[in-house]
Amino acid sequence: MEKELTHEKMHELGAAHTHTHKETKAVLNRMSKIIGHMEAVKTMVENGRDCSEVLIQLAAVKSAIGGVSRVILKDHIDHCIVDAVRENDTEAIEELKKAIDKFL
Repeated sequence: MEKELTHEKMHELGAAHTHTHKETKAVLNRMSKIIGHMEAVKTMVENGRDCSEVLIQLAAVKSAIGGVSRVILKDHIDHCIVDAVRENDTEAIEELKKAIDKFL
């Protein structure tokens, strides 16, 4: 009988868990928009557009990246961390703390 791998066991084995979350499609759509926006900003720079206009667009991209990051973080907490707490997987919780430190 094959035993299901828990979050904790996966960490012990050095394996990353891969999965799809509820918000995966929305995250990918947002990322595509961000990439398109960055390509437009690159074109602005190549065409010698006003620095103020470029900076405004870069601020918009930065805000969009922050927004998609928050969606990923919330989804991670709702799924991975809830499972990790159920399984008493303290390593996953420590990894979340490190990610939050980098995010903020």
